[in-house]
Amino acid sequence: MDIELEDQPFDLDFHPAAPIVAVALITGRLQLFRYVDISSEPERLWTVTAHTESCRAARFINAGSSVLTASPDCSILATNVETGQPVARLDNAHGSAINRLINLTETTIASGDEDGTIKVWDTRQNSCCNKFKAHEDYISDMEFVPDTMQLLGTSGDGTLSVCNLRKSKVHARSEFSEDELLSVALMKNGKKVVCGSQEGVLLLYSWGYFKDCSDRFVGHPHSVDALLKLDEDTVLTGSSDGIIRVVSILPNKMIGVIGEHSSYPIERLAFSHDRNVLGSASHDQILKLWDIHYLHEDDEPETNKQEAVNDEKVDMDLDVDTEKRPRGSKRKKRAEKGQTSSQKQASDFFADI
Repeated sequence: MDIELEDQPFDLDFHPAAPIVAVALITGRLQLFRYVDISSEPERLWTVTAHTESCRAARFINAGSSVLTASPDCSILATNVETGQPVARLDNAHGSAINRLINLTETTIASGDEDGTIKVWDTRQNSCCNKFKAHEDYISDMEFVPDTMQLLGTSGDGTLSVCNLRKSKVHARSEFSEDELLSVALMKNGKKVVCGSQEGVLLLYSWGYFKDCSDRFVGHPHSVDALLKLDEDTVLTGSSDGIIRVVSILPNKMIGVIGEHSSYPIERLAFSHDRNVLGSASHDQILKLWDIHYLHEDDEPETNKQEAVNDEKVDMDLDVDTEKRPRGSKRKKRAEKGQTSSQKQASDFFADI
């Protein structure tokens, strides 16, 4: 299913319990769609202007009753899903442009900005409960590790960070990888961290040994901007060549292709609440929904999985080290800087949600 959007999307997120998907646009607008199945026409529920600048991130919160968005205008907005009306807005959530939002627990989210700062927001206590100066360049992606209450972060400075939420400190940071790190996924039952890079190489880090990657998988011809874990051994990749691939991790090999957005770069990948639909957002101004139920068959041999994909045709001791800041091409796409954040506004943001 192809859903035509008003403009280029930056992010998408699926409702946690309903067939609803939210899309954040470069114009600062937020669109909400309902789909019955991928063979029928989607219904546009509403479109709102969420921010004065581009809308770079979107995440459902509070069991899907609200959707959060973030922007280079340094604000975070909560919008009611049923009405499309704003619930609360924090105008100075960060001191610079906000790039990413991710869900942590039922009552916490994390946001990452252009200057390498990560903040954790507690919706129960109505406050910013943690702040990490994790990187020297923009936060490109984050991944939450619930078992150890740690947060993985990747950055344009070419490093991977591990933030300890219990101890409120950056617990580990990798050495400079000589390339921008754009995406991250935790694999192999928490034993491996996979990072996508600007040059198209997948870097594999062993948990607890983050100074340097333990393996490199060369296979993507262009940057890997999005990673989405299918299972502990398989990850979906979205690349700037517009192709969505199924990739095996250890052994490292390409399994197949789910689909493509012509030659337009893929910004984000996400699963629906039942994981039977994959959403992909690209620069072609189209949100594509793919039927991937065949990838979830129980105990499916890898050979069968490859045939199915091709038929579609489409707490450990951690080491800490210093980071270096490279000059990356992705950085050139990130512009607008914000004002100094207001601590009082940050403390009161979630009070009305």
